[in-house]
Amino acid sequence: MASKNNNTVDEVSNWLRVFEDGTVCRSWTGPPEVEILMKSAPPHDQFVDGVATRDMIIDSNSGLTVRIYIPEKNSNVLGENKLPLILHFHGGGFCISRPDWYMYYNFYKRLVVSAQAVFVSVYLRLAPEDRLPAACEDAYAAFLWLSSVARGESSEPWLDNLADFQRSFLIGDSTGGNLVHDLAARAGGMNTEPVKIAGGIAIHPGFLRAEPSKSFLELPETPLLTRDMVSKFMSLALPIGATKDHPITCPMGPNATPLDGLKLPPMLVVVAEMDLLRDSELEYCEAMKKAGKEVEILINNGMGHSFYFAMDMDPETAVQANKLIEDMANFIINH
Repeated sequence: MASKNNNTVDEVSNWLRVFEDGTVCRSWTGPPEVEILMKSAPPHDQFVDGVATRDMIIDSNSGLTVRIYIPEKNSNVLGENKLPLILHFHGGGFCISRPDWYMYYNFYKRLVVSAQAVFVSVYLRLAPEDRLPAACEDAYAAFLWLSSVARGESSEPWLDNLADFQRSFLIGDSTGGNLVHDLAARAGGMNTEPVKIAGGIAIHPGFLRAEPSKSFLELPETPLLTRDMVSKFMSLALPIGATKDHPITCPMGPNATPLDGLKLPPMLVVVAEMDLLRDSELEYCEAMKKAGKEVEILINNGMGHSFYFAMDMDPETAVQANKLIEDMANFIINH
C-alpha cells in the first residue's frame, strides 16, 4: 500500500505522475511496443551509422549537461572546412523527455549525417520541479558556453576541431521550438561574437493561446499529442498563475515583446497539417511576416505532431520524415 506521501496528485496519462511529496515519476506506462523510443541511447565515441556521440557537463555548479554528435567528415566534399554547428532543444511540454532518448537519437543522427553538422543537444531542466523560465535559462547557459568555447575560454575538442561558430543554428522540436524563438530574440539583443546565429528551425513549436484555436479543438488527437496532454503540461510548466498567453508559449501575443522590435535570424517553421497546434504555429508565421522577418514555412501533409519520431514504424511516415530531414539540411546548407 502506498504511503500517504506517495498519493498521486496530478497525472499525464502514460507520461508523468506527480506525487503529494513533490516527487515525479516519468516511467512510460503506454503501449510497450513504443517504449524503446523513450529508452536512453548510450553515447559512443566511435562512429556508428556515421556519427559519434558523447555527453559533457558544461556547468559543474548546476550540472547542466549536453549531448554532442559529430559526423564522419566526407573529406571529398568538405576538405578541411569546418562544419555548421546546431544547438538543439528537445520537446516534451517542458515536463518530459531527454536528449538521449532513442526517438531523438534515431532522428537527429540522420540530420547530422545529412547536413554534415556538429550537433549539441541540451539536457533541459523539467517542470514541475523546475518551472519556466528554467528551460529558457538552460538554453541561454548552453549558448553562453558555446560562446566561451568559440573564444577559447573553454575547451571541447570536438567543437574546437570541427565547429564553425559563425554558422550556428538553433533547432527545437515541439516546446523546444519555443526556446528557439526565445533564445534567438535574447541573442539578437546582445553582442554574440564570435558566435553567429545563421538561422533557426522550429519543428512543430508549442505555440498556444489561452483561447483554443480551431485546429486544437477539431483535429484528431494522436498518441504523441492530446488536448489533455497540452493542458496538463502547460499547467505544470508555466509560472504559477500564468496562462497560455505567456510570452514563452505565445510569442506572437500582446504579452510578448513585439516581433518587429526583435533582431531575429532567418527562421524555418515546420508545421504538420494534422497537428493540434497547427493554427497557432501558422499564426506565428504570419505575425513574423507582418513584422518583416524572414520566415519559411514547411508543411507535412497528412502528418500529426512529432510524427517523425515514429519514422521507422510506417512507410509513409518514413517518406515524410526523410523529406523533412532533407529540407532541414538544405536550410542549414543554404545559410
